[in-house]
Amino acid sequence: MEEKSLRITGANTSFFNKITKTITKMLIPTKIGINGMLITIKRNSLLKAYENYQKDTENYDTEELEKKYDEAYTVYLEALDKYVMDSIYKKVKNNTASEFERDALARYYEVTSLKEREYMDYKYRKQKYLIELDKESVEVSAKEKLQERYNKFYVNKMDSLYKSILKNYSIKLADTTNIYDSTKEWVYVKIFYTLEEYIQNILSLKIKIGTEEEFKDILEDYNRFEAFTVGKLDTKDNIEKNMILLGISRKLFTHSIPLIIAEQCYEKLLKDARILIQDTKMAVKRENTYNMLINLIEDYNVRLLSTKVYWESMSERDYYKKFWDKYKEISKLKETNFKEYIKQKEILFIKNDIRKIQNSKIDYSKIITYYRRKLLDYGVIRELKDDYKSAGNYKGIIKKENKVVA
Repeated sequence: MEEKSLRITGANTSFFNKITKTITKMLIPTKIGINGMLITIKRNSLLKAYENYQKDTENYDTEELEKKYDEAYTVYLEALDKYVMDSIYKKVKNNTASEFERDALARYYEVTSLKEREYMDYKYRKQKYLIELDKESVEVSAKEKLQERYNKFYVNKMDSLYKSILKNYSIKLADTTNIYDSTKEWVYVKIFYTLEEYIQNILSLKIKIGTEEEFKDILEDYNRFEAFTVGKLDTKDNIEKNMILLGISRKLFTHSIPLIIAEQCYEKLLKDARILIQDTKMAVKRENTYNMLINLIEDYNVRLLSTKVYWESMSERDYYKKFWDKYKEISKLKETNFKEYIKQKEILFIKNDIRKIQNSKIDYSKIITYYRRKLLDYGVIRELKDDYKSAGNYKGIIKKENKVVA
């Protein structure tokens, strides 16, 4: 009897398990439908609250409208979060999810994994993830008018979230304690990745729904960046792409990436470019990387240092002022003698970079030799004979107009 009872119980358990799974699968579409309706209601309330908040009129209480908008936004996010956990999670668990839904859940866990170790990053990226998820739904199922309304909210909120994310990374780079020292290289990667993500997904949409006049200051850089969105990029291409991203950030994220942080990012790219030249064996590739480095030096000096107000060293400020005056003088040649302009500009940049790196902790001896060969080719310096080299105390002594320079 006991054996019979156990067999029956086991059979019933298996049977009821099958029924439960079947019912669950039947109820999932209903659950999705309910969640979908809730999201639609919350989304409509959010868009109405956002549009009221954006109205430029004195007849409205701005603080009250902002409060209603914030409340509608919070409720909207909660509905989206519930949709992920109630619907997508259950579909994945029951093996009825689409590839999109499986990917959505994977991205959700990727974001939530940040909560314990990087709370501020988690806070902003979760909001970004949920809004992106709903935008995909709006693009697929909503009417054109609703898409237009949603896109206005979307770019506004995304602007705010990206600024917060980048500001958080900037704080980490600015931290002088040891807590982030070991991860600063990774913070640079995150900054460049976030800038690229913003330009591809948000700026492109803003340009699409806005007017060309609004973006005239960055349109040239944006078009240059687009050339790096196709094909496989090598190390040199990535450095050049990140240079363009930094240039655009000086127009879009001046507060989120303050000048002192942008300066660190430029110096990181300069270091990477110099090391790449030293490590590159093929002459053609080395020359291409060198040309990119010259452009990077110009970007760094023109876009960033020329706008720098506060200098920790007065001597550095005075040196840069002389450098800048010389650069402006050379720039006058651009219209009359372009070839000479390029030559003189390159010589100025080489001399300036040698000054910066000759006492560096990093071994830049190979690129300094490369620079000197360039100066030799341009006739700026001439190499002493071998007997003078061996008699001197300096390796590779060079001479110009009877003056010996190390």
